[in-house]
Amino acid sequence: MATGAAPYPSVFMVDTHAAYPPLPPKLKHPGRRGSAVQYLLFLLIALAFCGLAIEACFIYHLYSRNAYEESGSIARSVQDEQDILPPIPVTQRPNPVVLPSKPVAHLTAAPQKDRRDGVLVWNMDEPPLLYGMKYKDGKLVIGKEGYYYVYSKIVFSMVNSSLEHSVCKFTPRYSEQIPITLLQSKKYYPKSDRMSYTTNSYLGGVFHFFENDSIVVRVKHLTQVRISESTENVFGVFMI
Repeated sequence: MATGAAPYPSVFMVDTHAAYPPLPPKLKHPGRRGSAVQYLLFLLIALAFCGLAIEACFIYHLYSRNAYEESGSIARSVQDEQDILPPIPVTQRPNPVVLPSKPVAHLTAAPQKDRRDGVLVWNMDEPPLLYGMKYKDGKLVIGKEGYYYVYSKIVFSMVNSSLEHSVCKFTPRYSEQIPITLLQSKKYYPKSDRMSYTTNSYLGGVFHFFENDSIVVRVKHLTQVRISESTENVFGVFMI
């Protein structure tokens, strides 16, 4: 190009066939299909629970009906048996119901016999408290060796000159005819104080007894013993 010549204008070429970058694909909306599947799943689960509930109701109704029919049949059979069988007699249980755990006896006085030895006799008409021991002619016979508490209470009236109240033991280990005094009470009255009035004497103590030992209550004058109520004159022993 010669100097000073006119410049040529710039020319730009546009290629209409040039490749453009591809457009991104349209995203599908995920919410509609997913929500439809979830709705169908919840519906199936609800139907399953409804079926279980209906089945449970049917089973409960059937069971209740069978139980009611069985109870009615049992009641009818029991009533039929009661109509056929005679009534069962009611037996009264002895009193006390619970037996003592150790030997025990409690006796009340009976009308006294005229005895020279002064041994009191006791009431056997009403069933006395007598467990683990025997009673014979005013004597309590020990059935088991051990330590026992012995007691006796006597009410006296028509006092003369003296009162004597004692508890004695007889044992086959010595001469059975000789009494051994365990407890004793004596009261003396001078001539100026002799009068008819009522008094009482109580004796009690713990002693060791062997099997077949026997215990008695003795007084000096049997006619002085007041026999009006069963609770006034008592004799008892129990194992400790």
